[in-house]
Amino acid sequence: MNLQSMTGFARAVAEHDGTSVAWEVKSVNGKSVEVRLRLPQGLERLEPAVRQTVQKRFARGNFQATLTISRAAGQQAQPVVNEAFLRDLAGLAKRLQEQFGVAPATADGLLSLRGVLDIPETTETEEARAALDSAISALEVALGGLEQARQGEGAALLSLLSGHIDAIEALTVRAEADPSREPTVIRERIAEQVRLLMDASANLDASRLHMEAAFLAAKADIREEIDRLKTHVASGRVLLAGGGAIGRKLDFLAQEFNRESNTLCSKSNAAAVTAIGLELKAVVDQFREQVQNLE
Repeated sequence: MNLQSMTGFARAVAEHDGTSVAWEVKSVNGKSVEVRLRLPQGLERLEPAVRQTVQKRFARGNFQATLTISRAAGQQAQPVVNEAFLRDLAGLAKRLQEQFGVAPATADGLLSLRGVLDIPETTETEEARAALDSAISALEVALGGLEQARQGEGAALLSLLSGHIDAIEALTVRAEADPSREPTVIRERIAEQVRLLMDASANLDASRLHMEAAFLAAKADIREEIDRLKTHVASGRVLLAGGGAIGRKLDFLAQEFNRESNTLCSKSNAAAVTAIGLELKAVVDQFREQVQNLE
């Protein structure tokens, strides 16, 4: 399965017997599937079907779908003027002007009054309604285009995320192979610290001091963090290879990467390993930032 970004846009148009149906659909990041619709008045009955269609196709994202319908001139509903009512209103306006000096009535003002101008709703036959429903299948075409757009961005994200995981693995290997982790180097560093303390105070208990030094050395060991980082790297590659809606899983994995890099920095007793840990944290932050865009 391909990876999908949560951002994309598509448009599809269908024509039927002088009626043009156009769908515009776009999506942005979201925790789940949320759909906002803009439908022409009188077509609210389409809302449940549109929502269901989007929810079946996508796993995450905030979606907006806009439907525009344009009919040929002969199919437009013609306005109807209540001429008798308009005549009565015009006469009343003229009398008010003559008796009280009010401003003369205007044509647009009279036509805007309730009951003067009426635009009747177009009565659709069953055949016309069926044709319109068929034309609205353009929604599937628009959603297909949106899916392709999201997959295109998903392919770019796959390349970026794979590169981040490669960088995390390389830094983990560097930390593991750093000379400061060699047992002889660790022993020499601890022995030097013990000598400095013994020289500073003759009252220190040498055996107790050696025990404390051994305890601190064990506590500073980053073997477990390195092993877990390697495991997370393998898990990340499996997820990316499998594809699909893995955004939430990768976000959790990013948290695990961050936890191990933080621990590595806090336990490090060498400047070189600390520098590797800080660089690791930067890569993990980039990884997690890109994961937020993934379905």
